[in-house]
Amino acid sequence: MSIKKIYAGFVSVLGFLTAAAQQKDSVRILKPVTVTGYRTVNGVGHLLETKDGIIYAGKKTEVILVDSLDANKAINNTRQILGRMPGLNIVETESSGFTANGIATRGLNPFQSIEMNSRQNGYNISADVYGYNEAYYIPPMEAVRSIELVRGASSLQFGAQFGGMVNYVLNDAPKDKPFEFTTSQTAGSFNMFNSFNSIGGTYRKWSYYVFLQYRNMQGWRPNSQQWQYSGFGKLQYQASGKLTVGVEYSLMQNRIQMPGGLTDSEFVAGPKSSFRARNWLKSPWNIITFYANDAISKQTFVTLKSTVILSSRSLVWRKEDGGPGIFDRIDPATNMFSPREVEHEYMHSSATELRVLHNYSIGKMQNTIAGGMRYAYAWFKRQEGGEGSTGSDFDLQITGEFENDLDFTTTNIAPFVENIFRFGNRFSLTPGARFEYFRSTATGYVTDSLKIPANESRQRSYPLFGIGLEYKTGSNTSLYGNISQAYRPMDYAEISPFGTTSVVDPHLKDQFGFNSDLGWRGTIRNYLNFDFSLFCLAYNRRIGTVLLTDANGNQYTYRTNVANSVNKGIESYIEFNLLKCLMPNAKTGLSFFNSLGYTDARYTSGEFKNNRVEEAVAFINRSGVIYSMAGFSATFQLNYTGDSFGDASNARKSSDPIAGYNPEYFVMDFGATCKINNYALKAGVNNLADIAYFTRRTDEYPGPGIIPAVGRSIYLGVTAVF
Repeated sequence: MSIKKIYAGFVSVLGFLTAAAQQKDSVRILKPVTVTGYRTVNGVGHLLETKDGIIYAGKKTEVILVDSLDANKAINNTRQILGRMPGLNIVETESSGFTANGIATRGLNPFQSIEMNSRQNGYNISADVYGYNEAYYIPPMEAVRSIELVRGASSLQFGAQFGGMVNYVLNDAPKDKPFEFTTSQTAGSFNMFNSFNSIGGTYRKWSYYVFLQYRNMQGWRPNSQQWQYSGFGKLQYQASGKLTVGVEYSLMQNRIQMPGGLTDSEFVAGPKSSFRARNWLKSPWNIITFYANDAISKQTFVTLKSTVILSSRSLVWRKEDGGPGIFDRIDPATNMFSPREVEHEYMHSSATELRVLHNYSIGKMQNTIAGGMRYAYAWFKRQEGGEGSTGSDFDLQITGEFENDLDFTTTNIAPFVENIFRFGNRFSLTPGARFEYFRSTATGYVTDSLKIPANESRQRSYPLFGIGLEYKTGSNTSLYGNISQAYRPMDYAEISPFGTTSVVDPHLKDQFGFNSDLGWRGTIRNYLNFDFSLFCLAYNRRIGTVLLTDANGNQYTYRTNVANSVNKGIESYIEFNLLKCLMPNAKTGLSFFNSLGYTDARYTSGEFKNNRVEEAVAFINRSGVIYSMAGFSATFQLNYTGDSFGDASNARKSSDPIAGYNPEYFVMDFGATCKINNYALKAGVNNLADIAYFTRRTDEYPGPGIIPAVGRSIYLGVTAVF
């Protein structure tokens, strides 16, 4: 069949579907409606052309309403909450104490969301977007109203990360009453208990919202106990009908015992095994944000956000130089364990973003321009190799000095601008540009038999350009496409990694490339929601791991700029409500959804040309069924994640557990919610079939080695609103 015939058939289908939807709408007289949000059926929706001074036209965007999900929000079960976003790879590390699971798109590295631009209420929440972008903090899902994801083309508006931007939008104060109290108590497997409590209200021009969360659990594996406190406070003043100012404060404190990683044989013998009882981590996190929003006129909107992050992370653990195959045993000569290693990281940063959006006309063309400036400064202090105690408890005392003591700083200035040119009511073109300036420094000392001073400074700048287009094929459907340059500088973790067992290339270079999308999305009445797209991501000088052999025949992994790579594939989401289709006014719903991501990620140059990129999963498919009626809903979800490799050589087996084969796996989840007046009862089972699987091989904490995912677990909770 020729390309012309395929194209003609595709256009015919588009025309039929949109005409059918429009024809039915044309015979109804509807009351006027003011649209202030985004359109969604029950699962994944998408953002409007502009929101909060930001342009989203022509970009691939997704929105999830968290309150509509039957999910285990008490432990932030990312698979249930974010799993409907096509192709989202999730690294599940709860079994090692980390419940803030990492995510990635399009075959990128999901560990701690390092390839993403992670935000809360529109501001950054990672310590340093360009210097240390690991997301140790995300808000508790019980406090989150919606989650917004913008794929790779987000680089122009939010910064040059390849994976895109994820924004956790928190609940807000109720507008119609001065006081509201919400409490949610959840218990579950492995002695999990979670308590979430919030208050909020609006009085005259003032509004407030505060929550406190406490979670404690023993963990699925031995030696994986943890506790965590989270808190948030927001105070807002409506100075006038146009000007709003406010301040927000976020807090997280935790203490985690880390059971360590496993070799392949240890995982097969028993995935719940732990051979580390002396590894601990503690992370206080503080985020303070001031914001102001001013609707100067009907045509112009200005927003300012200024954020300060004051955080740190401390670890005490067994020295992992020998890898997970070396057991942590008492030395017969001393009748004691060997001294542990103590590490400290201090992360202080500030960032200010000013955005201006203005609507204007050129003849009959109604256009929109949005631009702004970001200024950020980050200080990061890393102390490693301090000799700790021989005990097993949480003890950060050291004997003598640290082996390495380094101070890093990053200064970033980035002006940016995008413009929507609208040609009639259907077609729009959105070109944009961003200019990134970086200055990074490193001072202190490292010890390699001798104490060596470090004093380095680097400056570089990088222009980014992109363009998007959108054609509305109907009132609620559209074709979209975009291509944008992307850039990622090497960060502190890659230059001086924490606790790694890999050898690091001293000559690492920054990475650059582009992202592109072409797709069709929309909703048809209240029963069909879809988004089908193709993508291509080019990643040049990609930093990854390679399996090598030393002069003595021992295998080891080497972290370096492996080569150039190209990730291309398909992302597809469809949700169909059968009962709403057959009976539009039905009070019950029976929905089926399927979220598919296919990624062919391969190296295109170098020694490993045509090999699959490490951590890049080819197929990720999640499907499910949702039954809903007044006051009740239930969701069954089937999750399939395909295989991947731990290093660029695609080794299936290795004496180094970081390099190896990651098998495919199926996981089933079930959740239900019952609401009666101001009360809600929630319950569910995760990993119904108790499948043994893993999503991560790591050369750093909380490993090294294989980090198993959690087996079957249940939860039961109750929520009340007063």
